[in-house]
Amino acid sequence: MNKFFQKWRTARRQRSPYYGRNPMGMLALYLLAMVGLVLGIVLLFFVGYALYRSIQDLYWSSLVSATMFPFQMLLWGIYNVAQFVRDTALFLVWMLFVVGWMIITYLFLRWGQRDLSRVIAMADRLTDPGKGEIELPPALAEAEARLNLARQKALTNAAAAREAEQRKNDLIMYLAHDLKTPLTSVIGYLTLLQDEPQISTELRARYTGIALHKAQRLEDLINEFFEITRFNLSHLELDTQPVDLKRLLEQVVSEFEPVFREKRLRCTLDLPAELRYEGDPDKLARVFDNLLRNAEHYSFPDTCVEIQARQEEDAIILRFTNAGRTIPPEKLDRLFEQFFRLDSSRDTSSGGAGLGLAIARQIVQAHGGTIRADSADNTITFTATLPIARKS
Repeated sequence: MNKFFQKWRTARRQRSPYYGRNPMGMLALYLLAMVGLVLGIVLLFFVGYALYRSIQDLYWSSLVSATMFPFQMLLWGIYNVAQFVRDTALFLVWMLFVVGWMIITYLFLRWGQRDLSRVIAMADRLTDPGKGEIELPPALAEAEARLNLARQKALTNAAAAREAEQRKNDLIMYLAHDLKTPLTSVIGYLTLLQDEPQISTELRARYTGIALHKAQRLEDLINEFFEITRFNLSHLELDTQPVDLKRLLEQVVSEFEPVFREKRLRCTLDLPAELRYEGDPDKLARVFDNLLRNAEHYSFPDTCVEIQARQEEDAIILRFTNAGRTIPPEKLDRLFEQFFRLDSSRDTSSGGAGLGLAIARQIVQAHGGTIRADSADNTITFTATLPIARKS
C-alpha cells in the first residue's frame, strides 16, 4: 500500500502544472485559481439560493397539508437555518472568499518553499563524495543537472588539489632528505682539507672541486624550496610595456651558453628582424628561461636546441624544439601540472621542482595566450602563442 501511494504521489507531482513554472507562469496560475474561487463562490451562491427557494416552498406547502405534519418540525428547523444563511449571505460570501484566498496563497507559497527546501537539503552533497548525486523533482531537472555539474567540478577540483598537495609534500620531503647528501659531502671534504694541511696540490684541487660541485647542488635544492614557496604565495600581476621579443630571446639564450656548452648542446635562433609585443618582459623572460632550462635537462648530448618565431596577423608563434626521449601521450598532457616531474624517481640531480612549465603556462595564459607540448620521434616541441591584441 505504501508503494502504491508513493507511486501515486510521484505521478501526481509529475502531472502537477505548478512544478517548473517561471514566475509569470506561476502568477498566471495563481490568478486563474483566484478566478476559479470567485466563480465557485458565485455558483455556490446561486445553488444555495435555489435550494433556499425549494425549502421555502416545501415549508409553506407543509403548513396547509395535514399529511406532512410529522415533518413540519424538521422543515421548520431547516427553514430557519436557510433564512439565517439568506440574511448573512453577504458575510458568508466574503468569509468564503477570504478563506479560499488564504488557502490558495498558502498552497502556492508552500509549493515554492518545498522546492527550495529540497534544493537546500541536497546542497550538502555538493562537496561530499560519500553521498550520491543530487536528486530533485522532475520539474527541477535543469537545476538538478546544473547542481550535479557543479558538484562534479567541485569534487574534481578538490581531488586535483589534494593530489597536487600530496605531490608537493612528497617533493619537499625528498628535497629535504637529499639536502643531507651534498651538505654532508661539503662538510666532509672541507674537514678533510682542514685536518690535512700537507695534502698535495692535485688532491686539494680535486677535493675543492667536489666540495664546490656539491655546494652548487645544495644551492639548486634550496632554490627549489624558494620556487615552491613563491608559486604558492605569489599573485601574478603583469607590468605590461612594449618589448622586442627578438632581443629578449637573444639575451636569455646568451645566458644559457655556458650551461649548454657544459652539456655539449648548441642553440640556434630563427627569428624575424623584430618581434614587437605588449607584455611583461620580466615574466616573459621567465617563460623563455623555464623552457630553455627544461630543454637543457632533457636534451640528448651533442644535439641542437632550436628556437623559431614568426609573427602572424593576430598572434606571435614561438617554438622551442630539442632532441630528447619521446614523451608518452599520458605524460605529455600532464607536463604543465604543478609539481609534476617527467622523471618521477627520487633522483633530483636533474630536473627541478616540477614548477617551471606550470609557471610558464600561467604567465602565457595571463597574457591571453596558450602553450602546448608535442613529442614524437625523439623530438620535443613547445609552442607558445601570444595574441597581439590581448583579451582584457
